[in-house]
Amino acid sequence: MSRQMPPLNPLRAFEVAARHLSFTRAADELFVTPSAVSHQIKTLEESLGVQLFLREAKSLVLTPAGMAYLPSVQQAFKQLADATLRLHAKDLPALKVNMPPTFAVKWLIPRMDRFMKEHPEIDLKVSTSNHAINFDRDDFDLAIRYGRGVYPGLHSELCLSVEVIPVCSPELLAGSRPLREPADLRHHTLLHDDSTYTDVSNPDWAMWLSHAGVTDVDATRGPSFWPSHLVINAATSGLGVALVKKNWVEEDLRQGRLVRLFEQIRLPVEFSYFVVFPEARLSDPRIVTFVDWLRAEVAAGAAAPHA
Repeated sequence: MSRQMPPLNPLRAFEVAARHLSFTRAADELFVTPSAVSHQIKTLEESLGVQLFLREAKSLVLTPAGMAYLPSVQQAFKQLADATLRLHAKDLPALKVNMPPTFAVKWLIPRMDRFMKEHPEIDLKVSTSNHAINFDRDDFDLAIRYGRGVYPGLHSELCLSVEVIPVCSPELLAGSRPLREPADLRHHTLLHDDSTYTDVSNPDWAMWLSHAGVTDVDATRGPSFWPSHLVINAATSGLGVALVKKNWVEEDLRQGRLVRLFEQIRLPVEFSYFVVFPEARLSDPRIVTFVDWLRAEVAAGAAAPHA
């Protein structure tokens, strides 16, 4: 005889409380009181015959049994949510997403086939722009923004951190003018990303060369491009050396179309890419599915070996 299934509401309380490690925050998400959450957890523990949490004075800690149980419970709820989404797929409007042009060209589109295969019930309508979307005026469900992540009245979640690196084609690197140290850039054309971002910490060639201690290279010379993927194309075509966001060229580096230069020179970049949408849409199943997929893709990319 199969073992009795645990009650669903206490299972849900366990998943939320384990995610927040707080009965109070779990209660806020579930729209109940903290004592109700505690009661649901106690009911589940009695049903299972296992203690799931250690209730300490100022903290909530999962027991080893709770830690082992949590991933399967989360996966079960995700499968239920996905099944419900597919059940009503015919009623779902397309998800309208806005993002910077190069984010779409160099990050989203190379991965988009995976989203389409995993979630055929959701059609994406992708648009690009270099200005902030106003959700009260513009017809979009979700946006990717480049900034500090502070957007009053909107839910904001970190998507991609940024590192800017110099790159060139392998042919240029193997040419008659070696690129062994930053001062060697005086023999090469500098390619400029002329994207109209407001991030003063995003290094241009003048900032990068100053940080590298190079004083005899004219940082103003060389062609400029907008959007950013054009300067990447210029670099892969061997036109010169470009400063680019590492996120956009990871596949080019893996495939050998570009080579990273001077890895010892690093400059912090203050801004990052954030997923942004109105707080009122936190439970929109299309947004939940897309943001979950984004998180998984970013995590997979962080875990992958890099060139």
